[in-house]
Amino acid sequence: MNNIRQEILEYIEANILPQYAHFDKAHGVGHARKVIVGSLALVQELMAGGASFAMTDVIDMEMVYVIAAYHDIGLSQGRENHEKTSAERLLADDRLRKWFSGEALAVMAEAVTDHRASNAHAPRSIYGCIVAEADRDIDYMTILTRTLQYSLANFPAYSYEEHFERTYAHLHEKYGEGGYMRLCLDAGENKRKLDEMRQNMKSREGVREDFDALYAAQTLSE
Repeated sequence: MNNIRQEILEYIEANILPQYAHFDKAHGVGHARKVIVGSLALVQELMAGGASFAMTDVIDMEMVYVIAAYHDIGLSQGRENHEKTSAERLLADDRLRKWFSGEALAVMAEAVTDHRASNAHAPRSIYGCIVAEADRDIDYMTILTRTLQYSLANFPAYSYEEHFERTYAHLHEKYGEGGYMRLCLDAGENKRKLDEMRQNMKSREGVREDFDALYAAQTLSE
């Protein structure tokens, strides 16, 4: 993070990232840091010509860092519309005006809004694309685990079978062929992992076997 001013790093570390500790397991501090690191790595890839997008030579690393740090902060007010709440929180943070212009903050808020996979529209800028891609945990077992964790936390009265059906349906709704999760950048690793995941999802019984192991581990640890 050599291209980011120390005072910005210190502010985010002390005031923004700790708020993620109050969110669910899938959206904790570790997730926020992963999206930050992934976003900055994608900028490096774009700069090196690993993917194509207009105006990649003017990507501001500090803007990317702050967008990634704020992308899920609106979860403090619930999951529904959290991307919009996150953008509102970013715009309402007067401290950021010390480092960024009003125009830059508007672009940053737009990118935060655009990061959510279920949005009807694609990200409107390179910044939205970067954070949207970094937010994608396209790893079959990771996604299966996170989906189960969310189900257990939010639907505690569900039976085992109800948790499985919800999990299986969500996987197909979001990651299946024609699902609402769309790749924004031509990043080979994401495409490869999505293809692998869709292959795994073709077998309902195979998914159930993986789910069973995770379910036993999650319920025993509680």
